[in-house]
Amino acid sequence: MNARQNNLRGISVDLPHRALIVITGPSGSGKSTLAFDTLYAEGQRRYIESLSTYAKQFLDRMPKPLVDRLEGLAPAVAIEQRNPVVSSRSTVGTATEVYDYLRLLWARIGKCHCRVCGGAVGRDTPQAAADAVTAGGTGRIQICFPLPPLARLTHATVVENLRALGFVRVVADGTSVHLDELPDHLDLTRSEELLVVVDRLESEATSASRLTEALATAFQEGEGVAIVLRQDTSGRMRFTEFPACSSCDTPGATVTPALFSFNNPRGACPNCNGFGAVLEYDDSLIICNPEKSLAAGAIDPWTKPRYESRRKILLDFAKSIGADPHKPWSKLKAAQRRELLYGRKGRFVGIHHFLKDLEEKRYKQYIRVFLRQYQLARTCVECGGSRLNPDALSVRIGDAPIGAVAGRSVDAVHRWLLSLSLTPWERTVAQLIIDQLEARLSFLGDVGLGYLTLDRQTRTLSGGEAQRISLSNALGSHLVDTLYVLDEPSVGLHARDTERLLTLLHRLRDAGNTVIVVEHDLAAIQQADFMLELGPGSGEHGGQVVHAGPVSEASTSLTGQYLTGKRRIGVPSVRRPAGPQWLRVRGADLHNLRDVDADIPLGTLTAVTGVSGSGKSTLLHDVVYRNLEARLRGEHSAKSHLGEPVGQVASITGWEFLKDVLLVDQSPIGRSPRSNPVTYIKAFDEIRELFANQPLARQRSYTSATFSFNLAGGRCETCEGAGHVQVEMVFLADVFVPCEACGATRYRRDVLDVRIQGKSIHDVLQWTVDEAITRFRHQPKLGAALWQLQQVGLGYLRLGQPATTLSGGEAQRLKIARELTQAGKREGRKLYILDEPTTGLHLDDVRVLIHVLDRLVDAGHTVVVIEHHLDVIKRADWVIDMGPEAGDAGGRVVAQGTPEEIAEATESHTGRYLQPLLSPTQAVLAG
Repeated sequence: MNARQNNLRGISVDLPHRALIVITGPSGSGKSTLAFDTLYAEGQRRYIESLSTYAKQFLDRMPKPLVDRLEGLAPAVAIEQRNPVVSSRSTVGTATEVYDYLRLLWARIGKCHCRVCGGAVGRDTPQAAADAVTAGGTGRIQICFPLPPLARLTHATVVENLRALGFVRVVADGTSVHLDELPDHLDLTRSEELLVVVDRLESEATSASRLTEALATAFQEGEGVAIVLRQDTSGRMRFTEFPACSSCDTPGATVTPALFSFNNPRGACPNCNGFGAVLEYDDSLIICNPEKSLAAGAIDPWTKPRYESRRKILLDFAKSIGADPHKPWSKLKAAQRRELLYGRKGRFVGIHHFLKDLEEKRYKQYIRVFLRQYQLARTCVECGGSRLNPDALSVRIGDAPIGAVAGRSVDAVHRWLLSLSLTPWERTVAQLIIDQLEARLSFLGDVGLGYLTLDRQTRTLSGGEAQRISLSNALGSHLVDTLYVLDEPSVGLHARDTERLLTLLHRLRDAGNTVIVVEHDLAAIQQADFMLELGPGSGEHGGQVVHAGPVSEASTSLTGQYLTGKRRIGVPSVRRPAGPQWLRVRGADLHNLRDVDADIPLGTLTAVTGVSGSGKSTLLHDVVYRNLEARLRGEHSAKSHLGEPVGQVASITGWEFLKDVLLVDQSPIGRSPRSNPVTYIKAFDEIRELFANQPLARQRSYTSATFSFNLAGGRCETCEGAGHVQVEMVFLADVFVPCEACGATRYRRDVLDVRIQGKSIHDVLQWTVDEAITRFRHQPKLGAALWQLQQVGLGYLRLGQPATTLSGGEAQRLKIARELTQAGKREGRKLYILDEPTTGLHLDDVRVLIHVLDRLVDAGHTVVVIEHHLDVIKRADWVIDMGPEAGDAGGRVVAQGTPEEIAEATESHTGRYLQPLLSPTQAVLAG
């Protein structure tokens, strides 16, 4: 393989076939470029070319069978660490095909029950109906079928048609008459019930065949309905070939897999259209702050500029009903609040009616966005959140409808499936489906996703969870001779789950596939057959092969030194003492957290650990962060109308020692290519000022705004400073081509004449952070901001690199750098919450990150990290271990204390893996 792309320097290396290959190296050394942009792309290109060749051979009617020519041919599969799903209709069950097999299982062996009375719903056959009639006793009976009203044109036509079909007797409204003896006054078309008699016979065993034949004729002529009348007791029995309740005769649905699909009109709940929730206007969103008065904007929708006239009407109406416009909303009488929300009088329309009337203009996008701010997704009352209609929910296996099973976790569904009691016939019919279900559920459990419920929306999953779902799907596909490329599959996994993941990767390899993994985890690297390390540095200093061969032979490279123990991240000789100031959370309640108590010592580095799904993010994001926001800023930033929850607490103390709380997660820093590292940390302002102070710039009256590609003046107006032009392709994806006017530089040519050290503003944006620090060493303010980027391991980034090209880990470190830049400008102690900051980091970069976190703590701040990386956990001053398992089996604090105390906790999975790393020989921090 020969690769030359981005910072790859025309590297050449031979990779083994059908092996587990790990690509590692420092962050930004070109690992992902090699794995995805080169190896995966090349694998796909060759596969497509091969398909084209075989297609041509097929069209030329090659004599050799096509299947023989396709031997050994398989595509490349990329499993990246991102979640591309945005639809609310996709769930974990549908994404993994587990729900598809559940639909098949219910369609094959599900028992239908009446949606009205709960009785059994069945379908009759001629033989089963005959058996039921015979079991009902002996006596004279008539086998009939109903003549529908639509078949009754005229009396004469009905009689003629029945005689032509060979029927000579009818039962009109309970009276049995022969067609040759019809009374003159009788009009068959006016009978409320008209039954056509097929046969009259004695109900006894000797006439069983005749009875069965008569019932079959009745089913055929009566459109699936047959009626048996007993002459001695005037009783009647009704049979139907269609599903119907045996107790109340309520028709049942025809059971097919489509009936159980919430994405199909046949199965979707009519009230929520298969979403499981409906949008309703919520008073808490309309009245954001109950302490505001009407005059101050208590009713939020009418605070918008376009509704100024509505505000005047509101104030006049409030006075007319005796409500003080300057009184807080919470102090108004309940009757007054109800009138303001739901009333209608004269020109005044209550806010709820106003919003509903506005729905007529939902075809306008800004109206939809405006209304959505005040709507809350509430569980559908008709389907209970199952997304299915009553017909689908009336079909059960055991006592469980499919909606109840889909609401369980993967592990719970697996246990239910293993304990399922089936008859021999049901086992024979469903065995293949059950085998597929067991395999897929096992794969999901093996990749550490057993805590996910099948009805969880796929769009709510993290990138790591989405990647592991793709991995489980790959295992279920049973492909062979395929190239799999994975991007850090161990991210978000506890050390216990990493072992199970590696077992699955070995299974993929042993099935005859080539598995390439971009990875930093030492445990994963040690399990590889072949290690390809890029480096020696990041960015321009990387892109070279520093090791290619078995892992056991790596000793001199950077990763090799960590593998052999020559380098390591040691245990601190002295930990910061916990206390005396504490942030104490009592009675946290949300999701799987139930009355949880947690203590966070202020002024320390605290790690929150536990297996995936144990409640770490819920505790820190949705409970601690949201509640601290509300107390420190007066309100929380959760978007309640989008379903972002806020956890409840019995009490939270110690927050008064903090000035602010900041969440530093891996969300993108910007969704536009216009955002870049230097603008994000506010350093671009300094660069533009430098250019504006150059003699040529002053001579031409240029200001710092002239050197902004986001403002008119100095930017290229053809592309509006984007550097590229969007070409609409109508039915295809839009294409972006370099702007011909500016040559993709973003600026006017005369602006590019202004230079610093012989470089234009465009040239400066192409510098790496490391290069810019060297060139701007005499600019202390600018140099300090860029130095923070270098300290968090981002020295390889280009100043103008689009934010959309940054990984989640790079975005998170960029946020840390900005906080470090602004730390000196702000007063007071802050609490920083970081979500797995080691994502995408080499061990040497983790060492640098730990130094950065220590600097924040030494400055008086508190840092709390959600982390699985054992080297970070062992460096923490305090550890809160959640668990012991995931989902309902977790959600509590297993242990909290120093890493040494966690290692002694017998119930802690983290402690078991942490214990070997806390030996005295580890008590030195690698240099």
